[in-house]
Amino acid sequence: MIVKDQLHRTLTFSETPRRIVSLVPSQTELLVDLGLRDYIVGITKFCVHPKELRQQSTIVGGTKTIHIDKIAALKPDIIICNKEENTQEIVAQCEAIAPVWVSDIKDVAGNNEMILLLGDLLGVKIKAHNLVAAINQAQQEFEVYVKNRAHKNITYLIWKSPYMAAGKDTFINYLLELNGFSNSVKNKEGRYPEINISDLKTADVVFLSSEPYPFKEKDVLEIKNALDKPVHLVDGEYFSWYGSRLLGAFDYFKTLL
Repeated sequence: MIVKDQLHRTLTFSETPRRIVSLVPSQTELLVDLGLRDYIVGITKFCVHPKELRQQSTIVGGTKTIHIDKIAALKPDIIICNKEENTQEIVAQCEAIAPVWVSDIKDVAGNNEMILLLGDLLGVKIKAHNLVAAINQAQQEFEVYVKNRAHKNITYLIWKSPYMAAGKDTFINYLLELNGFSNSVKNKEGRYPEINISDLKTADVVFLSSEPYPFKEKDVLEIKNALDKPVHLVDGEYFSWYGSRLLGAFDYFKTLL
């Protein structure tokens, strides 16, 4: 079986992969929702959904730092990575062990392509198609819901000390725009530009993400006192986790609006 990943790299398998190492939390959740829980032999320490999976799969490190010996000992048939989450060095190290399938997702179309490609490769094609159909339906209903709503400038912070925001060419930016928001930093250089408090003045509302930096209520108060404008904690998983998590994201977005 010859397939391509989302970087258009060619991978060859003699049979359907059954021993899976996933180095991306959102894709781990997707694999479980596609019915592949029993085939996931290795995950990262950030793979927290479903939490019970950590009791049956080996933790092989994080998304940026891995224990390559632990991965090798699992004898995986496939290792699943992501262009943004994992480094080129990690991909190269893992390729010495097993074929590495890499996703590259910046919008819903890329997300759905990833689900369909993995579903076909891993023998769960029907479940993958059903999930994509459900996501498409939820998106269509949400687009009707947000139609004709007033646009607001949003700054979406992902890090503190220094402050960093989600900028252009990111999955987060795509979802902000899908909500009808305008990203106040999308014209800055870089996908995750560093900004300061004064840069936040251009925003109507500031979103503080729950990940990768775990912003808290004290951070909300700190920025509110500096700017005197609305500041909200938001669930970063719904804005940055692709895969099956997207299915529930649209209902969450309605609560923000």
